[in-house]
Amino acid sequence: MSGPSTATAPAEARPIRLRTTTGGRRRPRPPTRDSGWWALLFLLPAAAGLVIFEIWPTFQTIYFSFTSWGAFGGHVWSGLENYRTLIADSDIVHAIVNTAIISVISLLAVPLSAIVAALLSLPGMRGVTVYRTLYFLPVVTLPAAVALTWKYLFNGDYGLINWLLSKIGVNGPHWLSDPATAIFAISIVGVWGSIGYNMVIFLSGIRGIPTDYYEAAELDGAGRLAQFFHITVPLLTPSIFFVTVITVINSLQAFDLIYLMVGQQSPAIERTETLVYLFYQRGFAEHDGGYAAAIGVLLLLATLILTAAQFRLQRRWVHYG
Repeated sequence: MSGPSTATAPAEARPIRLRTTTGGRRRPRPPTRDSGWWALLFLLPAAAGLVIFEIWPTFQTIYFSFTSWGAFGGHVWSGLENYRTLIADSDIVHAIVNTAIISVISLLAVPLSAIVAALLSLPGMRGVTVYRTLYFLPVVTLPAAVALTWKYLFNGDYGLINWLLSKIGVNGPHWLSDPATAIFAISIVGVWGSIGYNMVIFLSGIRGIPTDYYEAAELDGAGRLAQFFHITVPLLTPSIFFVTVITVINSLQAFDLIYLMVGQQSPAIERTETLVYLFYQRGFAEHDGGYAAAIGVLLLLATLILTAAQFRLQRRWVHYG
């Protein structure tokens, strides 16, 4: 007979713990009820700012557009009186036309200029850092400094632009005081100031296009120009759409360059004043807050209609895949 076995029992198989990681990364925890409250807590400051500084003033402006204001403040309900005045005001027509001209020029020039700037700023181009700095410089420069610099450049007597034109035998006009050229000079400065920000958007979009497409196109014999129009432009349409939307919105709000470069006493002010400039003039210079609020409501409706139209039309030309 054999004695009691002194061998120890085999160790129990340890359960295999499934790895909760994928590719060395820990999987995110599923959302819980508490995480939802934390999300609301972090959104609260932004939501409060949106309500206090955006939504509530919008409803206040709509209410004030139905009131009449006195010279020393206070307001009384006047119904549709401000809107009747708005329809009969010839300055409104001029302001709408001027705003439309600036918007059309910006809509045509800003996306095209920004795409060219983005192509010139791609990695591998010589002096790319200098290009990016020059393009983005207006974005970080104060609008007042930009306006004063361009006011000097456009000066009809001693400006740099007219001096350069005189070298080729051209007598340049008084750009900012001539009613025929003032709005185009303002538009040029506005386009120049918008290139840097939009260049970053296009540069990000171009670098997001897979290089496989270009390699396949090269194998098929497509040149650089064909690659640009058949690969880059179609895949860049979401960025182009975004840039066109913000360009139209910014153009409708044109004010600071007109105020700083043209001025109220300029003979060209009637050909350059926009809806926002007229809003400032009626509300803060003439203290007619109710009528200025009606102009603000008109601008709000124009912005909503144009933006909605852009979103409606983008289904026909924007490619998301």
